[in-house]
Amino acid sequence: MSGNPFVQLDILVFAAHPDDAEIGMGGTIAKHVKDGLKVGIIDLTYAEMSSNGNVVIRQREAAEATAVLGLSVRENLGLPDRRLATTAQHTDLMVAAIRRYRPRLVFAPYYIDRHPDHITCSRMAEEAVFNAKLRKYMPEHTAWTVEQLLFYFINDAHSPQLLIDVSEVHDIKMNALKAYQSQFMPAGQEEDWVETPLTGAYLELILARDRLLGQTKKFEFAEGFIAKGPIAIQRF
Repeated sequence: MSGNPFVQLDILVFAAHPDDAEIGMGGTIAKHVKDGLKVGIIDLTYAEMSSNGNVVIRQREAAEATAVLGLSVRENLGLPDRRLATTAQHTDLMVAAIRRYRPRLVFAPYYIDRHPDHITCSRMAEEAVFNAKLRKYMPEHTAWTVEQLLFYFINDAHSPQLLIDVSEVHDIKMNALKAYQSQFMPAGQEEDWVETPLTGAYLELILARDRLLGQTKKFEFAEGFIAKGPIAIQRF
């Protein structure tokens, strides 16, 4: 899947692996797409180290999830799974993507998570957002300043600074996640599979987490975020 360099995005989501963005903020993506905003996901790796599935299967699943969510752009940078690093070689690809799509908002995994790749992706995104605004950094690409960097939760529950009501679109999120059968429902799908934290009712746990987050504001379902820096709004 390749991106369209002529599309300006409202929201750009970085993910270490295909399915990360859907887990953490699939509802928020669907909500903003429904509202007419242009949203894109850039996966850093093909998740080639996943215990279940393979690159071909994962890309087919990502394409299906992309269609369900109605994304304007989805790219994969092809960086090595379990070898992500906050080096210029890796982060400059993210800088180039930010400058190519010029998003108002950038999202990345929260920097506290059980998976090291999610933590590294978070740090890489922070570096890339900062470097993207420096006009003398990679001057061959026009500098771009992102309005806000926010972090979404993947595996662990945290206290959010910001809640998004995703009640009306939560079914779209769950349908996007169901596209990743190799990760969440591999039994009976493949001969070669092993049990992982994702195969044991993980989708039900996501459903429960989103419901729990929503209860604090009397939403049926919500997704939570933490901002880097103050959250700016025009009015209440």
